[in-house]
Amino acid sequence: MEALKMPARRSMAADLVELLRERIRSGELARGDRLPPERALVAELGISRTVVREAIARLSAEGWVEARQGSGVFVRSAPQAFQVSATELADLEDVLRLLELRIAIETEMAGLAAERRTGDDLVAIDNAVAAIEEDLRLGGDGVAADIAMHNAIAHATHNQYFVRIIEFLGASLVPRRNVATGEEQAAARAAYLRTIQGEHRRLVEAIRKQDVGAAKRAARMHLERSLRRGRRRLDPARSVDP
Repeated sequence: MEALKMPARRSMAADLVELLRERIRSGELARGDRLPPERALVAELGISRTVVREAIARLSAEGWVEARQGSGVFVRSAPQAFQVSATELADLEDVLRLLELRIAIETEMAGLAAERRTGDDLVAIDNAVAAIEEDLRLGGDGVAADIAMHNAIAHATHNQYFVRIIEFLGASLVPRRNVATGEEQAAARAAYLRTIQGEHRRLVEAIRKQDVGAAKRAARMHLERSLRRGRRRLDPARSVDP
């Protein structure tokens, strides 16, 4: 096997996770193969034991490898089902990649929700938006209600596959607000949350009016702005819409 080379991006642990995942996907590391021992990875890659242990823990949690007491860490079959693990969402770059996927899914979902929504669907969506408002008023981040809003919009498509994928993604739909913004000051955080809620209102209003084009544009604008904000977090020199 050719020498591993670590790319210069994200955290060292995340890079090692992705590198080993790719080796497993490609078959270079086959089922039953033993991973290089910790000390070998440390020496070869110039990383710490902590980085290696964190990467192996992530791979184990995701089902890519298994540790055998006294024998080492061995490759399992690559997971076949699509999945988004909580460990992946600890890295902003992975959060942004998920946002790119969500743009493709949720833009069309918003259009179908606008076209097909019923009065009951609107009640569910409005209740979720109101719950976000109340949580923000009380000093929360509105994440749970935000997830409920996405679920309500998915149900408004009357397509069970949208419902299932949105339910599957679950909390990964709304990454932790501090990961998304990188802001720690209360005023900056509050301004960010108000911006997000304004984008939600535009989307919901388009669905209410059954304006398919406007709903798609609102969903895409909301997610693309989140993407730009996140990219600015990675590179503060980037310009970004408020």
